Amino acid sequence: MAVSSGFDDYVVAPQWALDLQGPSPDVPAVAVNSRDEVHVLTRSLHPILVFDRKGRFLRSWGEGVFYVTHGLHIGPDDCVYVVDLDHTVRKFSPTGELLFQLGVSGAPSETGYRDGDYRTIVTGGPPFNEPTGVAVSASNEIYVSDGYGNASIHRFSEQGEFLGSWGGPGRGPGQFLTPHGVFVDGGGTVYVADRENNRVQLFSSTGEYLSEWTDCRRPDAVFVTPDGVAFVAEMGTVAGVVPGMSLPTPNSLSSRVTMRDMSGRILASLGSDEGAPKTPCAPGNFFAAHGLWVDLHGSLYVGEVIAASTAPEVNDGLGWVPRTCHPFQVFHRA
Repeated sequence: MAVSSGFDDYVVAPQWALDLQGPSPDVPAVAVNSRDEVHVLTRSLHPILVFDRKGRFLRSWGEGVFYVTHGLHIGPDDCVYVVDLDHTVRKFSPTGELLFQLGVSGAPSETGYRDGDYRTIVTGGPPFNEPTGVAVSASNEIYVSDGYGNASIHRFSEQGEFLGSWGGPGRGPGQFLTPHGVFVDGGGTVYVADRENNRVQLFSSTGEYLSEWTDCRRPDAVFVTPDGVAFVAEMGTVAGVVPGMSLPTPNSLSSRVTMRDMSGRILASLGSDEGAPKTPCAPGNFFAAHGLWVDLHGSLYVGEVIAASTAPEVNDGLGWVPRTCHPFQVFHRA
């Protein structure tokens, strides 16, 4: 099935078998290593599922390690970094052995954050308070978006030595309201998905503000290809309802993935673009795009969070879709 809205050279791959036990789990993030092994981060008994590009299951690991998985990145050396909402980021070898941990499980930094409401954050704090994303630069420096209970970006050396932070709550340049995802391109530019500000902010490798893209629908994640094309996973306003947001209506903005140039101009959009989608579970549409990756062949991988993706007041927490809605989609070039 060809995908419309400017992604005409992509086709949706058959749904991959993620359900090793029970229904298909939420997929908050995905990453691909240099051997074309696709690492699917799940919220299940098997947190990391590894497949080849055709969707054939290879192995799983991480069982019993995590509290609530949220972010994933694979560095230039194929080491795997996982963000856990227990206030930690862990670095693993390519085969899943723990190398080190940043942060202390169960010990959040103090920012004023209370009751799951980002509006209560009064200051940017040190690492971590419910971190959201992680990225690794070409020189193996580690960047963490500390976004649910904090409003900061933190930078670490390859060995995990703390190098500094920037940010704080607000709407100005260099401030954040839920920095949800982070990515570093080959030139060292840092991209931050500043979700509740509906923008992507760009920074130097040491945190100097460069520019921003403002036409985003609550962006969750950014990925920039080596040839300078940016893909942005945008949650929209149907799913992921947070304190202060109105409950979804038929006119709410749907989730989508946009393809952009380096000025942030939208080149193409993937997913329903007619308000709240009537068929968010159809191939090529999204209910809650949350994490994405583009491999060296140009294939696009998108993870979604379905079970916890909207307010509990709406259909017992399931939103407008059944629990069987796709949590993960793969798009190969035709």
